[in-house]
Amino acid sequence: MAQPLKDILVLDFSTLLPGPMATLMLSEAGAEVVKFERPATGEDARHTDPKIEGESIGFAVLNHGKRSVALDLKSKGAMDILRPLLEKADVLVEQFRPGVMERLGLGYEAVRAINPRIVYCSITGYGQTGPKATAAGHDMNYVGDAGVLSLSRGPDEHPTTPFGLVADIGGGTYPAVVNILLALIARQESGQGAHLDIAMAEGAFTFAYWAHAEGVIAGQNIKSGGSRLTGGLARYRLYSASDGRQIAVGALEEKFWQSFCDVIDQPAELRDDRSDPESCSAEVARRLGSQPSTYWEPLLVAADCCCSVVKTPAEASVDPHFAARGVFDRKLNISGKTVPALPLPIAPEFRNSEGTAGRAAPLGEDNVRYGAEPQIGRAHV
Repeated sequence: MAQPLKDILVLDFSTLLPGPMATLMLSEAGAEVVKFERPATGEDARHTDPKIEGESIGFAVLNHGKRSVALDLKSKGAMDILRPLLEKADVLVEQFRPGVMERLGLGYEAVRAINPRIVYCSITGYGQTGPKATAAGHDMNYVGDAGVLSLSRGPDEHPTTPFGLVADIGGGTYPAVVNILLALIARQESGQGAHLDIAMAEGAFTFAYWAHAEGVIAGQNIKSGGSRLTGGLARYRLYSASDGRQIAVGALEEKFWQSFCDVIDQPAELRDDRSDPESCSAEVARRLGSQPSTYWEPLLVAADCCCSVVKTPAEASVDPHFAARGVFDRKLNISGKTVPALPLPIAPEFRNSEGTAGRAAPLGEDNVRYGAEPQIGRAHV
């Protein structure tokens, strides 16, 4: 099957995570992505640890398969270099604070005057308008402002930091990709591009739909860790086995809950986790804590009750199930070393047939290709 985005040109002015991951997905589906970076140093992610032979693994994971152009966007001749690309580009992705691209002469209206068919995607924390539009922030701030962080923040004396970058990826990357593809489809009929205003804080709301129902519409006070999906019920919690490994109990449905209770031999009088959740969960914790995870795992697998041992990332990468589905089969080259590429939600049939994700281009490798003067600087810092 032909790659669906094989004729799409994407200009990437984004950095760090949300934008680069979005353009990576477009690249994986066949788009040509040209990444613009500061001369000499490149974007900050090139400097992050860990590294292989001086090359940042995190940067390579998010930027393989893209072209790299080192260009000072404030320089006098920047627009002369960019104009031919802007004229034929299909998508532009930028991640500056509102107003920055305008000051560079690359705002939506200026670019639209050059190419009215371009899909121009702006990713910011709070959007292009509103009182917080220019405020600085990171993922934790966005999920905090969206009310999501309050739902399961841990005890007051030791608050829990979110395990995943919900706002960056769920509120930034995914909405950007979805709306870029929608805009490209709409362009087929209208012939016109669009300006997509992606606000990461707003995108975070979707990940707590039940909190919207309970806390916003129903007006209920949601206690941290007190909802049915954040530990308020004994049947949906994390428990520790005697070896310190965690057991994820997700037995929400009654049939699964009863099967789980049978496995741990939970007394009948302590199975009603709705009328007395604390007594019920205390007994579950005591029983699971009496044996190591190696004892419980085969019993829980056999019971098929939505309960499992929590795996580390390294363990997950060699899980026979993921191996059977080829989740980590796609390979990435970092400084000559072959490593697994980051699994992405792009169907295998839409990717290239080579089974490889290639490598991240050294800084400025493609300057000559796109009419820019070669830049002096190290390839990987």
